[in-house]
Amino acid sequence: MALSRLFSRRSTLQRQVFPRGARAFSTDGLKRTLTYEENLKEEGKMVDFAGYAMPVQYHRKGSPHALSIIDSTKWTRESASLFDVSHMCSIRWTGKDAIDFVERVTTADVHGLETNRGTLSVILNANGGIIDDTMVSKVNSKEHGEHVYQVVNAGCAPKDLAHFEEQLGKFGGDVKMEVMWDNRGLFALQGPKAHEVMQRLSPSTDVKSISFGQTIFMELSGMECIVTRCGYTGEDGFEVFAPGEHAVKVWQTLKDQAEVRLAALGARDALRLEAGLCLYGHDLDEETTPSEAGLSWVVGKARRDPASKNPFVGSEKVLAQLADKKLYTRLRAGLMPASGPPAREGADIETLEGEVVGKVTSGTMSPCMKKNISMGYITKPHNKQGTELQVVVRGKRYPAKVTKMPFVPTKYYKP
Repeated sequence: MALSRLFSRRSTLQRQVFPRGARAFSTDGLKRTLTYEENLKEEGKMVDFAGYAMPVQYHRKGSPHALSIIDSTKWTRESASLFDVSHMCSIRWTGKDAIDFVERVTTADVHGLETNRGTLSVILNANGGIIDDTMVSKVNSKEHGEHVYQVVNAGCAPKDLAHFEEQLGKFGGDVKMEVMWDNRGLFALQGPKAHEVMQRLSPSTDVKSISFGQTIFMELSGMECIVTRCGYTGEDGFEVFAPGEHAVKVWQTLKDQAEVRLAALGARDALRLEAGLCLYGHDLDEETTPSEAGLSWVVGKARRDPASKNPFVGSEKVLAQLADKKLYTRLRAGLMPASGPPAREGADIETLEGEVVGKVTSGTMSPCMKKNISMGYITKPHNKQGTELQVVVRGKRYPAKVTKMPFVPTKYYKP
């Protein structure tokens, strides 16, 4: 999530080619993050991503940050990479009923979370379909006391906020929604050396004591930032919420560390797919339930009581599917094609006899494995690991085997 999580609908970054030294398009009319100019200084190739001008790759000649997408992916797995994820939308929920409301509109057990700890969750419609995936944290600060901090995807934020407004009207409790979007920086520092960077920049913080999913207040570049140990690459890492007036300085400080290279959308998509993580609008949508997506675990145990006094939106269908697996017929699964080009979104998945049993939702050539990997939805029982299937790419059929995800082992930190 997260969460960092990023996530425009129907992005086809893998297939886009941008000439070296040229911008992909005019950024006029697109939103810009606070570090937009910093991205341009490194000759970031800007693309339209969820209505924001965001870099897909950096190309400034002679810069250590000018890495290919393959090299950038590998650098993240071996050292530390810095991503601008400020396009994502942050929300602060306050008021005595804030936790109850967030539990109404997500599947998270927020009451059960320890203070300053978060979890990946989903926002559902009345039919149990996924409106968005989200990171939810229960936080305590001097200024706001106990409250909920949430991050949602940029491409989904307008409908998410409209959904929240609608549900607030029905809820009627003491809840305040504060949207923090374009007035702050949100940066993801990801990779096995990220903790070394954070420890050096904040020597008074015991970084080793911070576990995955934990949120703390950390001073960076002389300013208190909200820092959560999380990310959406499968690596150890941190997401940094930097106040608007200090966002650029925090970005520059992180960028200037010896272990750090800038990374962008191209590498981020490869990293999350290697880690078996979903991209909203591709692997998740409003027709897909948590059980189908292999995300049953995001429904907290305390949220599974059908007689709950505060059921989450969509709970009737979701809880029924959790109780009876026969109520859904398809599941998200990993695929490892044995040959041919990568099987990308929309490719048919067939039995060896030619029966269509699924669709690919994401696919690429794994920079770290040097093999083609895909994920998609496959009807039962063909989704079982080890099942021999085939994928159809440009009218040709290639053998593929159902494979356990993640494709690359995750390294989330737990002390």
